[in-house]
Amino acid sequence: MNDFSMLNSLFDDVFGGNSAPAVMCRAGFTTPKVDVFEEDNAYTLEMELPGRSEDDINIELDHDNLTIASKEEEKETKEEKKEKKSKKYLLNERRSSSFVRRFSLPQDVDAESIGASFKNGILTVSMKKKEIAAPKQIAIIAG
Repeated sequence: MNDFSMLNSLFDDVFGGNSAPAVMCRAGFTTPKVDVFEEDNAYTLEMELPGRSEDDINIELDHDNLTIASKEEEKETKEEKKEKKSKKYLLNERRSSSFVRRFSLPQDVDAESIGASFKNGILTVSMKKKEIAAPKQIAIIAG
């Protein structure tokens, strides 16, 4: 098995769960698209999150599971909602949505080094690799 299968997406969306990334959810929203790449000493995850800000995103590490979630709250005032209802939309694709993505990390990720940045709608999570102890040979003692 390749180390690149590290971010084995155990995807669960708040609308009931799907097993594949970027699949339409029941509510009509898509899950964020993710790219993962490996370098000699690090892994990098990039997730598209257009229209969101740093405050909308929650990243949590629990043992070897990295969870990225966002719950977008309705930001419209009562006046804006009333105005929206009075309009006759011919096409209305922009909606608020929530998601949860979980990734199972490989053993060589240094949990203390995980960092995240957000720029131009792209969340970047950087994860440095740590040295994994080589298998230890056990000597058999004649008894």
